[in-house]
Amino acid sequence: MQDQVAIARPLPGPALRPPIANLRKGFAFLLVLACVVAAWEGYKLMAGATGGRVPFTDVALPVRGDDKSMPHVWDILAALFSPRQRGSDELLFPFLLKNALFTWREAATGFLGGSTLGFLLGVAFARSKLLERGLMPYVVISQTVPLIAIAPMVVIWGSAVGWPAWVSVSLIAAYLTFFPVTINTLRGLLSPPATATELMRSYAATPSQMLWKLQVPAALPYVFTALKVSATASVIGAIIGELPAGLNEGLGRSLLTFSYYYISGPEKLYGAILVSALLGIAFVGLVSGVERLVVRRGGAGG
Repeated sequence: MQDQVAIARPLPGPALRPPIANLRKGFAFLLVLACVVAAWEGYKLMAGATGGRVPFTDVALPVRGDDKSMPHVWDILAALFSPRQRGSDELLFPFLLKNALFTWREAATGFLGGSTLGFLLGVAFARSKLLERGLMPYVVISQTVPLIAIAPMVVIWGSAVGWPAWVSVSLIAAYLTFFPVTINTLRGLLSPPATATELMRSYAATPSQMLWKLQVPAALPYVFTALKVSATASVIGAIIGELPAGLNEGLGRSLLTFSYYYISGPEKLYGAILVSALLGIAFVGLVSGVERLVVRRGGAGG
């Protein structure tokens, strides 16, 4: 009993670490953000001082540093809190936030569907080597087809059967989501050591028990890594899918609209890009939060 108590005493320690770890992550994020802003503004300053050329050479810089190509960071932020267009009382940031929520619903639907399909394929491949050898090449080939070519076809097929446009967009998001989940689920399910598998067999465990008691817990880190990758991929898929879908809402439509006025107002396009990036970051953060809950509960249950 004393040994058990001695072992149990350090357990409260990890509960104290997450706030410090989160603080460090937040500080690292802000530090990297400050470096990106400094690099952006530094590039503009260098381009203005050298006439758009690499210092001490006659080689032109790859990107012009003028305000039409690279507006100041503070101008981009100011544009977010200015009217989205002349004669409108609606500010750009609330407008983009509303469109971001619309895109996120499409991306989340595709994310859930694609992740479920990817997990089921991973389980099927782990159960059957024949199935893996037969279908895995087609799973890999599916990711070599350019998304810009697949998106219009999905939209056309969806309209032919009467699907709402957002369903076609979600299918495009699911197309980008299922592949990393399939690969990582398969790898995670096959990760338990042979000794653990033999131990389960010695206990006469059924295939279902081996799957949920041994393989799935071992695969969780792999699966959540894939889910975080898929979260950003689903946002990209939804944005690209909105372009041929002809939707009047969504970040894809906003990006396309503001790109038309890039010469006269590039700040609005950069603002839309910034909100799109923040949407992807928020989605990954949501998946990371679920991961902490699931892994912590799994560890407590173990």
